[in-house]
Amino acid sequence: MAEPLLRCEKLEVGYGGRPVLPPISLEIRPGEFWAVIGRNGSGKSTWFKTILGMLPIVGGQLHRSHGLQMGYVPQRSAFDEIYPLTGCEVVAQALDRGWSFIRPRSLHRHDEVHHAVELVGAEAFADRPFRSLSEGQKQRILLARLVVAKAQVAFLDEPTAAMDPVAEEEALAQVDRIRQEQGTAVLVVSHNLNVARHHAHRAIYLDKEQVAVGTPDEIFSLPVFQTRYAEALD
Repeated sequence: MAEPLLRCEKLEVGYGGRPVLPPISLEIRPGEFWAVIGRNGSGKSTWFKTILGMLPIVGGQLHRSHGLQMGYVPQRSAFDEIYPLTGCEVVAQALDRGWSFIRPRSLHRHDEVHHAVELVGAEAFADRPFRSLSEGQKQRILLARLVVAKAQVAFLDEPTAAMDPVAEEEALAQVDRIRQEQGTAVLVVSHNLNVARHHAHRAIYLDKEQVAVGTPDEIFSLPVFQTRYAEALD
């Protein structure tokens, strides 16, 4: 079994020194697909931001492997759309200065960008201005950034929220291709339980009263989960 890229040991996350979740303990290894499950306001984004170093740790320990490259696709684009960048230029920025990470400029910039754009199925619109793209198209461009940055762990916060069911399944298939091709560990926040059912190897359920880690089937069988998601499970 591969060594973990990330390890949380009774990690507490929150604001102002006050935890918003029970302690979290888990290990994330290369190539794993994790579903991150929880209702709105359950602390999913707070946990992501703490691991990424955007928020301070409240308690416990967080261990990252040496030189770990992490990528983050937030719920909404953080780009200033005043700047007339094309989709390809947005992707290429990850080679220059990173996003949630820093990498040196590549001598094979064009080839890397083209490969990433092709991998996520964005060839048809990658040369158009980023600000003119639909939300679903923007998310594909942001996924391509993860590819060129060679993220070892990718945190995707509701990456398919703006997509119709067909586009969502296509995007998840592309995420899975990135995982398989690059050995990236992928953590996906989604309110669509089919993401866990059909794609995830592991799942974490976050709730202010309980945190649970296991296989998707183990998480779905929890009484607290069945109570919270009774309508979705019918």
